[in-house]
Amino acid sequence: MAQDFAKKFYGSAAWLKCRKAYIQSVFCRCEICEEPIGMGGILHHKILLTAANIHDPEITLNWKHLIYVCQRCHNDIHLGALPFREDVRFDDAGRLVQRRKGVTQV
Repeated sequence: MAQDFAKKFYGSAAWLKCRKAYIQSVFCRCEICEEPIGMGGILHHKILLTAANIHDPEITLNWKHLIYVCQRCHNDIHLGALPFREDVRFDDAGRLVQRRKGVTQV
């Protein structure tokens, strides 16, 4: 969920145009796992957006600072590749859920 200071930016025409063009440029695939994810993935900023840089297009709209990822890979970016416990995992929405018995992490 976007921070309050960033909500206006994420609704802006400049961001929406940038987002659409970038996603199309990577053929709607996660740039980490390469799974096709359509337009529903996350266009992640490699540089943390802050109240101080949210109005700087060299950071917010610059393609070299973006990466398109699925929810699972986005979780890995922020939380590490594996959960701390083997009996839980992150679902596609990023929620921590109980792992089914007999199912191993891929």
